[in-house]
Amino acid sequence: MLRYIIRRTLYIIPIVFGVALITFLLFHIAGGNPAEVLAGKHATEEVIKDIEHQLGFDKPLFVNGEALKKGNLKAAFDSQFVFYLKQIVTLNFGRSYSTKQKVSTMLLDGLGPSLSLMVPAFIFGSLLGICIALFCAFYRNSFIDKSLVILSITGMSVSMLAYIIGGQYILAFKLKLFPIHGYARGFAGLKYLVLPGLIWVISGLGSNIRFFRTVMLDETKQDYVRTAFAKGLNKKAVLFKHILKNSLIPIITVLVIALPFLYTGSLLLERFFGIPGLGDMFINAFLSSDFPVMKALVFIGSVLYVFANLLSDICYAWVDPRVRLR
Repeated sequence: MLRYIIRRTLYIIPIVFGVALITFLLFHIAGGNPAEVLAGKHATEEVIKDIEHQLGFDKPLFVNGEALKKGNLKAAFDSQFVFYLKQIVTLNFGRSYSTKQKVSTMLLDGLGPSLSLMVPAFIFGSLLGICIALFCAFYRNSFIDKSLVILSITGMSVSMLAYIIGGQYILAFKLKLFPIHGYARGFAGLKYLVLPGLIWVISGLGSNIRFFRTVMLDETKQDYVRTAFAKGLNKKAVLFKHILKNSLIPIITVLVIALPFLYTGSLLLERFFGIPGLGDMFINAFLSSDFPVMKALVFIGSVLYVFANLLSDICYAWVDPRVRLR
């Protein structure tokens, strides 16, 4: 397995380079000139040129052709893309256009609030979805199973915005069970995270139950299940010892691929509940055209997604001995 992990890690290098290239093209070519945004609507050409020089936007995008012909490699590769690659390697994404803070510092400050909200909600929501799906599979085609499926579909049909507005109005404003808005670090901030975490679990529970239940019901039709029943095993033993274990591969695929999106938090939840996480930071960066912050968030999220695919492959071999990593 170690050889497989090393080989897959080496495969990641060109993928990460491709992600960096696409991210660079999106923000530096398709995204327009950020110097014009920073200078304002009524700025003169001299002011815009000065800002471009300060930020390095007057350098060539990839390679300086004239310097390359003269054999001056240092000047030839003194470009915006090479500078961006240096930022990625050193994890120094420059300073925010809006706050003038280091982007790396801003990311570290926003990471805690996002993870404190999303990680407990993700774990609780995933375990609850698996348990309810097992319950549905155990009582499949019964009144309980059909009722839970209807509730799941109903929950999937409701927008998260509706859950947020309803939760804030009924649970926070009317019943005063939770604070409507705010955030605090440490244990004092738990009261601010319960309601948004509960909304996140409820909004995603329906789709989880539907998917997990379908996977488990597909496993009940396999030959090994009939063999287990023929050997005299009861329904509970077959469900928990055989069906659940063999259902883990598609379940792991869904859960592990969702992990990279946890670090950015939830855009709507953080915005409506005033949680200063990375999701709220991304919205502020988008509204103010803060390209360094957006580039850092997009690139890190893409890289985490690539590593999540590697992690899912490793988990396959862990839960299923039939999978061999070569």
